[in-house]
Amino acid sequence: MEQLAESTALAGAAFADLVREMLVRLGEDPDREGLLRTPHRVQRSLEYLTKGYAEDPQAMLKSALFTVNYDEMVIVKDIEMFSLCEHHLLPFFGKVHIAYVPNGKVIGLSKLPRLVDIFARRLQVQERMTTEIAETIQRVIEPQGVGVVVEARHLCMMMRGVEKQHSAAVTSAMLGVFRDEHETREEFLSLIRAKAGNGSF
Repeated sequence: MEQLAESTALAGAAFADLVREMLVRLGEDPDREGLLRTPHRVQRSLEYLTKGYAEDPQAMLKSALFTVNYDEMVIVKDIEMFSLCEHHLLPFFGKVHIAYVPNGKVIGLSKLPRLVDIFARRLQVQERMTTEIAETIQRVIEPQGVGVVVEARHLCMMMRGVEKQHSAAVTSAMLGVFRDEHETREEFLSLIRAKAGNGSF
């Protein structure tokens, strides 16, 4: 009964009040000058960082779909990405590389970074986000294939746990010709490796 009462009280609490309570439980004084506005700032910050839940990725892509007689690889690489790990609510960040081979339809190039933002602005794991990006493109424009590679650094590894500062996670999703044809996949991977400098992000 006690747990139920607490759960009911939390359900009716304002977001800022929940953050204030968290500060108290961490041993802080939410009434000191530096923390007075923190609950409201945290609320606005988290609402922005998770705004992807309110956006429809398929509808966004369909709004910029064009019929074009072009069947060579289209690549947009080095798309900056910032997200929150769903396990610790700590940031992970890096770059996303997207390629597809059209099958009569292409997407406005600016929509691919927009697609990345929609999925990144949710509580995420890198593996799922990589797959979501690839599958959404495949579903909407039905290309011959899609390839997505994500390179990211995770603060949950860098600030806590193993505390490894220079490790990066790399995930990929290959669909259609990118999965079935070695030459197509290798062309994509070689093009995203061709970066300025030492290739670090």
